Amino acid sequence: MRSDRYEKKKKKSIWKSVLLILFLLIAGTLGYSYFQFKQGVSQTEGESNIQTEQFEFNGEKDKYGGTNILILGSDARGEEKSRADTIMVAQYHPEKGTYKLISFMRDMYVDIPGHGQNRINAALAIGGPELLRQTIKENFDIDIKYYSIVDFEGFVHLIDEAFPRGVEIDVEKRMSANIGVTLEPGLQRLDGEHLLGYVRFRQDAEGDFGRVERQQKVMKEVASQFTSLQTITKLPKLIGVVTPFVNTNMDTGDILYIGKDFLSKDSRNVETLRVPVDGTFENQRINGAAVLGINKEANKAAIHEFLSK
Repeated sequence: MRSDRYEKKKKKSIWKSVLLILFLLIAGTLGYSYFQFKQGVSQTEGESNIQTEQFEFNGEKDKYGGTNILILGSDARGEEKSRADTIMVAQYHPEKGTYKLISFMRDMYVDIPGHGQNRINAALAIGGPELLRQTIKENFDIDIKYYSIVDFEGFVHLIDEAFPRGVEIDVEKRMSANIGVTLEPGLQRLDGEHLLGYVRFRQDAEGDFGRVERQQKVMKEVASQFTSLQTITKLPKLIGVVTPFVNTNMDTGDILYIGKDFLSKDSRNVETLRVPVDGTFENQRINGAAVLGINKEANKAAIHEFLSK
C-alpha cells in the first residue's frame, strides 16, 4: 500500500517537473522571440516614410478557403505616393499548404465602384485600400481578407538581414536607367539595394510587363532560398526589421503563423499569375492616357482556375 502511494507521488512529481520544464521552454522561446522582434524594429525604426494611418478594410476569406492579402508596393522615391506602384494578391491556403501570387498590371482600365472607369491603381488614390479591394472584387470576383502597404526600402533591409551573402539571381541584361545602381548580366548574388534595382527596372521594350515578370522571379527565388534553420530562428527579427516599412491590418501573430508555416515546409514553391493573362488585353489610349483594355471575363476565369487548384 505504502509502495503504491510512493509510486503515485513519484510519477506525479515527475509530471510536475516535465510540465515545469515545458513551461520554461515555452516562456523562454516567447521571450527570446519578442526580444528578437524588438531588436529588429529598433534596427530600422525611423527610416520609413510609410503612412501609419490604419485604413478601413472590409475584407473576408475567399470561397476556396484561402486567405488573400492585398500587397501594395510603394516605389515613390520622393514622387507622388498615393498611387500603388505594385499591386499583388498573395494567397495562403492552410489546408492545401499552398502559396500563390497574382500580379495585377497597374494600367488596366477597369470599373471603379462609384467612380466610373479608370486605371486600376487610381482606386487607391481615390479611396484607399478599401476602394481598391472593392475594385478587384467587382472586376475579378476575388475576396481579400487583409492589406499590406509596403515601402520598398524595407525590402532592402529584409534581404540584407535574411541573406548576408545576397540572393542568387541570373540578371538577363545590363540595367541602370532610373534604378540607382548598375547591374551587369550573369548569375550573381545581389544585396538588397541591387536586388531592388533589379525589380524596379522597366526602361526597355518590355516595360511594366518585364518588371512584373522580374518581381515574380525574385519572389520565387527568395522563397526557394529561405531554407536554413538559421533563417527560421531569425523570423521574429526579420518581421521586426520590416515592420516599420509596412502598414497592414494583419497582427503580428498572423504574420508569424503564416511565415513560420512557410519556412518549415520542405517545399516552398510559390505559384504565380500575371493579370491580364496573355491574349486577353490590348494597348489603348483613352483621353490621351496609355491604358490596357482587358477582357474581364477571360481574366476572371483564369484567376479562378488558378486559385481553385
